[in-house]
Amino acid sequence: MQTYRAVHLIDRPQQEITADVFSIETATIPTPQDGEFLVKVTHLSLDPAMRGWMSSDENSYIPPVKLGEVMRASGLGEVVSSKHPDYPEGTKVLGMTGMQEYLISDGTGLNKIPAEIPAEAVLAVISLPGVTAYHGLYQVLQPKPGQTLVVTAAAGSVGSLVGQMAKNLGLRVVGVVGSEEKAQWITQELGFNAALNYHDQDFAEQLAAATPDGIDLFFENTGGVAQAPIFARMNAHGRIAVCGLIAEYNKDQPDPGPSWMNIIKRRLSIQGFTMPDHFDRFADYGQALGGMLMKGELKYRTHVIHGIENAPDAIKLLFSGDNKGKLIVEF
Repeated sequence: MQTYRAVHLIDRPQQEITADVFSIETATIPTPQDGEFLVKVTHLSLDPAMRGWMSSDENSYIPPVKLGEVMRASGLGEVVSSKHPDYPEGTKVLGMTGMQEYLISDGTGLNKIPAEIPAEAVLAVISLPGVTAYHGLYQVLQPKPGQTLVVTAAAGSVGSLVGQMAKNLGLRVVGVVGSEEKAQWITQELGFNAALNYHDQDFAEQLAAATPDGIDLFFENTGGVAQAPIFARMNAHGRIAVCGLIAEYNKDQPDPGPSWMNIIKRRLSIQGFTMPDHFDRFADYGQALGGMLMKGELKYRTHVIHGIENAPDAIKLLFSGDNKGKLIVEF
């Protein structure tokens, strides 16, 4: 009988993610029953949210992965055997596949994807990074032409899309990154107005020079040392979308957040958001993003790891900043 591999979570990381919190198990490829189909997963998306899914926190936006279960992950695959009339063989699907090479589904939680769109484009733009960027920019920040937007993790899968969409709307966009290479990419290739390296000792001074009229909108992806200087330059009635705090995820105790005094004085609106609250909008967001992609309005780059056996170790790249582009596992 043919077998497949799956990555199971067997322990909870205390701080940094290590490969020994996972195990790779082998199982027999299942056979679909009436109303089901078999998906061969070809690509997995590795995302910062996975760190939270590994924790034991039950009081979160989505339940944690139970120990012993297949690790949660979104992925792209192809139907290879079907007893479901709506999902014939050859159908491309996208959704929460888990970190495994095959799965049985009845269609719940999966979306059909046009076969002509490359897999990397789907995972980098039309799936979770794209819908997150789209919702955070359009629904939370509600941008207007002429405003100044600062986005952290600006070379990442979400931040790079936020910045490009904001530029296309006529905003001044300043990206915060962690290397000179990433700074050059977002300015020279993506068209950001300025890029700042948060490692620089004079980061606050550079930020002031890059935002002479203050900051109207802040798309927060990281937390850490960049947050306070950005928050201090927010204009009255500014808006902040808190998407992620990747610099805080591996700490025992997160750093203190912004002062409530400035929230009052500057009448700021701060909203945290997660996309599981908005699954009903994914199809509409995906269609809008696909249209932008086809028009050449959005660029992306990917960092591809090959083989499911390398997926557990690759997750660490998200937190070291060593990945260049959307982190994807192909197999």
